[in-house]
Amino acid sequence: MDIMHLVKSGVRFVSDADYRFKILAAKGKYNDMPDEEYLCRLYKATFGKTLNLKEPKSFNEKLQWLKLYYRRPDYTMMADKIAVRPYIAGKIGEEHLVPLLGVWDTPDDIDFDALPDQFVLKCNHNSGLGLCICKDKSKLDISRVKTELRKGLEEDYSAVSREWQYRDIPRKIMCEKYMKDEKQTETTGIINYKVSCFNGIPKYIYVSRNVEGKKNDRLSLLTPEWENAPFSHGRYLPFDEIPPKPVNYEKMLEYSKVLSKDIPYVRVDFYEIDSQLYFSELTFTIASGFTRYNPEGSDELIGSWLTLPEKWK
Repeated sequence: MDIMHLVKSGVRFVSDADYRFKILAAKGKYNDMPDEEYLCRLYKATFGKTLNLKEPKSFNEKLQWLKLYYRRPDYTMMADKIAVRPYIAGKIGEEHLVPLLGVWDTPDDIDFDALPDQFVLKCNHNSGLGLCICKDKSKLDISRVKTELRKGLEEDYSAVSREWQYRDIPRKIMCEKYMKDEKQTETTGIINYKVSCFNGIPKYIYVSRNVEGKKNDRLSLLTPEWENAPFSHGRYLPFDEIPPKPVNYEKMLEYSKVLSKDIPYVRVDFYEIDSQLYFSELTFTIASGFTRYNPEGSDELIGSWLTLPEKWK
């Protein structure tokens, strides 16, 4: 970061209350602030407008409402990457689970010698922090991996955006089989399929390819008919051409309906590896309800698909 950027950031921090709130919130300054007050302030700091909780219209507003007023106890189980596995097996079949190689309470419990040459380590309660994708164990810095896993276990993933469903997950480390499609290369990566379901109905699919180095990352939002959706959020470049439908696309939509039944909104995530469909995770508050959609009016369009339930008591 160059000196001019630091100066500009410092000036903005002093002069812009919304920017200052976002920076301090990310650092945990307001962790003790009540959820409703906190989310109202964070929404204002993000979008520059007041959060309407009495009559929410946009998708982002409705996700904030759900975070505050629809706290089903079973969401915690379904957000837990370990506890959700038997639930998914019972709903769509164990063959759609990525093979689990181990579960531990601390990094020091892991016997790295017993692990295969390739594997994935991660925490069951968060996203990103502590993740280790090992493609060659002989090159692995085990000490560093343990340090990052400890950081992951210490993270309160619910704090910054008040995604309460992650708060009470018993924190553990899990190891999954490293999955690679026979068609995958270092520049293509595995494609992720994430089906957004509104009151049990798939309405759009988030199709992404994440590759180390980022320059080849692509993300497109598609309709269930496998056409470009009339909106985007511009985080990554879209695919130059829409990828072919996965072999198991109809099954993916069917399973998404099964897993989203009786849930106001949930995103059901999958991979397809060598023509086999694998479940990834369930996400109840996509991007925590802070996504900027394009063009103008898209947030309201998507919000119109979501019928809010009665408040959970």
